[in-house]
Amino acid sequence: MTDTAPHEPTPWPRLDVPERMHGLLTAVMDLGRDLELPQVLRSIVEAAASLTDAEYGALGVIGDSGEQLSRFLPVGMDDAMVRRIGPAPCGHGILGELIHNPAPLRLDDLGSHPSSFGFPAHHPPMRTFLGAPIRVRDEVFGNIYLTEKRGGRSFDADDEAVLTTLSMAAGVAIDNARLYRDSRRRERRLEALGEITRALLAGSATDDVLRLITRRAMEVADADLATVLLPSGPAGDLTVEMAHGDTAELVRGAVLPATGSLAGLAAQGGEPVVTTDVRTDPRATPLGGAGDAHGPVVAVPLPVSDAGCGALRLSRKAGRQGFDATETLLISGFADQAAIALELARRRAQSEELTVLHDRDRIARDLHDVAIQRLFATGMTLQSATRTIDDTGAAERVTRAVDDLDATIQIIRSTILQLRTADDDRNGPALRRRLAETVQLAAQHLGFNPSLRITGPVDSTVPADLAEHVLAVTAEALSNIARHARASRADVVVAVPDPADRLLLTVTDDGIGLGAARPTGGLLNMSSRAEQCRGSLLVDAPEEYAQGTRITWSAPLHTD
Repeated sequence: MTDTAPHEPTPWPRLDVPERMHGLLTAVMDLGRDLELPQVLRSIVEAAASLTDAEYGALGVIGDSGEQLSRFLPVGMDDAMVRRIGPAPCGHGILGELIHNPAPLRLDDLGSHPSSFGFPAHHPPMRTFLGAPIRVRDEVFGNIYLTEKRGGRSFDADDEAVLTTLSMAAGVAIDNARLYRDSRRRERRLEALGEITRALLAGSATDDVLRLITRRAMEVADADLATVLLPSGPAGDLTVEMAHGDTAELVRGAVLPATGSLAGLAAQGGEPVVTTDVRTDPRATPLGGAGDAHGPVVAVPLPVSDAGCGALRLSRKAGRQGFDATETLLISGFADQAAIALELARRRAQSEELTVLHDRDRIARDLHDVAIQRLFATGMTLQSATRTIDDTGAAERVTRAVDDLDATIQIIRSTILQLRTADDDRNGPALRRRLAETVQLAAQHLGFNPSLRITGPVDSTVPADLAEHVLAVTAEALSNIARHARASRADVVVAVPDPADRLLLTVTDDGIGLGAARPTGGLLNMSSRAEQCRGSLLVDAPEEYAQGTRITWSAPLHTD
């Protein structure tokens, strides 16, 4: 067993073996032809195994921590053997010896070295070993490992010199490939950001922009799946709103918890979170559709608003290299673009809403200042004209016309209030709208459209809990009419009269009336709701119809 010390001069291959020197020069020149990093790495280890006559070879890339291997490329084993052996080594034993002591290492018997602790099941037997570090500038990029020199021989000093020389050329080739990769990556990133910027400036729909960002982020970062997760629910869980790539259809709509997932950690902490294998990371929760197919994952925060934060999450299939610091920074740039898209959409919606509110306010002002005043003046003129009309029938008709004008003025005032309180819908549908929906729904069972009149500031003064009772009583009353009254007309009036301290609900129909029947079912429910609200329920006959029923339900607006 021999071990070349780090301070000894590097041995060079003997010049009296021209075939070996020719092979080395050919390998060095071939390394300079490839610019794609994965192919360069495979070419290095294949050339090393061929030049030293080794049966097995591998190249291990050292991770960002400098303590373990982030990537392991074996040669000499078929795919079936690699699968049987199981997970790739991470840098323990003899492999770790080169990580901690980056100098050529030559052994006649692997098993006798103090750092050796055996092989996993299904691993082929290996005895002789030769390893050397690969330096890229001043950084140790990784190591070349060779085992089992053919013919049962041991690796000699010439083999070590060939491998050392090749590792120097490999460092240059890897540096060139990395520069080329970074250049291409920057080019693709600039193209992607330019396309996204054009989409933002063109006012494209938010979903279209997010879909573009997701696709481009996946392409530039060389990921297999990219997802945009936005906060949903009171617990702050994250829902996949956009997905592109492998299993995209399966993961769209999936929910990740705010705690216990990489996306949740990124959203809560405001910092990128990375793992080399989501399947074994205790901090992580795999996306259901991806299952065990994906390993490396990176999640970066995606600010949605001042109160919430989502995440942009990218993943690669299991066995692929993890995301490095440069890729994480690049992905963060795409998350920033997504945040801009969401903010622009929010601002655009606010601007459109403000425009609508201004239009509503203008319409309400015109109705109040013009329409109501003219109707009121017309009513006053007609009312004064009745004193000069001798025909009793004509005077009655004019009086009814004045009453109709008063009713029209009340309807317009109700419309004005509805216009000016429509912005309350931002915190949920306003009571006016919900009452209209309740009455419209009841029309399907009644066979005719009930009338609905709302007066007073019901949207701004009726508490939410009382509003629920009003809606329930209205629905119950109309349901009773549909089932029992045999009516052809029904009128619903909801009012908050001055001084706005009480709500009054009246439901009137022209049906057969209650007669001597005792109140049951729906009427008892209405009475119970009135008691809960410290209000009252009155059931009598309407004055305006020859027969029918009038239900008057009232409750105070404040129970303090």
